Amino acid sequence: MADEREVLTWELFGTSVRDLAQQVVDDGFEPDLVLSIARGGLGLGMGLGYALDVKNLSAVNVEFYTGVDERLDVPIMLPPTPDAVDLSGLKVLIADDVADTGKTLEIVRDFCADHVAEARMAVIYEKPSTVLRADYVWRRTESWIDFPWSAAGPLVDRRGGRAH
Repeated sequence: MADEREVLTWELFGTSVRDLAQQVVDDGFEPDLVLSIARGGLGLGMGLGYALDVKNLSAVNVEFYTGVDERLDVPIMLPPTPDAVDLSGLKVLIADDVADTGKTLEIVRDFCADHVAEARMAVIYEKPSTVLRADYVWRRTESWIDFPWSAAGPLVDRRGGRAH
């Protein structure tokens, strides 16, 4: 159904974090750093950091939009980006909320590739259309996803004033 939605509640979000962390543990991967993709991967990165006892957390901001309903052909990483020297030789777990096209994960993985010892990816959701398969996935879906942090919309519209 076209109207079918995947609804992630805060409670299910907590479950997804623990389940993903357990997949990482069961796989024997011991990351030195959790690298979250902002904004959607920030909560997941924090949760994975606690569950895996990793205190070294970082974030990258990847931009896909240039204006209202205008998307770049490829995403770009916005500064500040982590210093490649700080990543050197580390095992990195990249965290994001969804692998939709997979292009955002791909740019972050490629950024890490020449610097880190190993990089693996964890996502809450993976769509069949993704160009890149994550190592750890909580659920696969074709549906539109309502995330608890964005379902209600922003309180402020920074492009034109107050939203709600």
